[in-house]
Amino acid sequence: QVQLVESGGGLVQAGGSLRLSCVASGSIVRIHSMGWYRRAPGKQRELVAQMATGGSTNYGDSVKGRFIISRDNAKNTVSLQMNTLRAEDTAVYYCYADGVFGVTRLEVWGQGTLVTVSS
Repeated sequence: QVQLVESGGGLVQAGGSLRLSCVASGSIVRIHSMGWYRRAPGKQRELVAQMATGGSTNYGDSVKGRFIISRDNAKNTVSLQMNTLRAEDTAVYYCYADGVFGVTRLEVWGQGTLVTVSS
């Protein structure tokens, strides 16, 4: 079994910052990629940021220059520093991990953490 636990969501004013964290635990053999997606009310899920084990990153266009993703491969954690937040960043943020868990290649998701940005 593999579990992802997110923390750090909450309410913040526009222009402020928040930091999300996610830790993976369980039968982890290898994690290839970790990152964050989000789903805003009435919208489709979208990529926020992702990082491969080697350090390469990919950001959604709407967060480039404002959000920074980081990973600690040894601790199986991924964090998202969110700066200059906007009302349109309001969403449920989901952590994911793509890797080998037990004997299976899987994509595992956290339960989500709500970020609300007030304007």
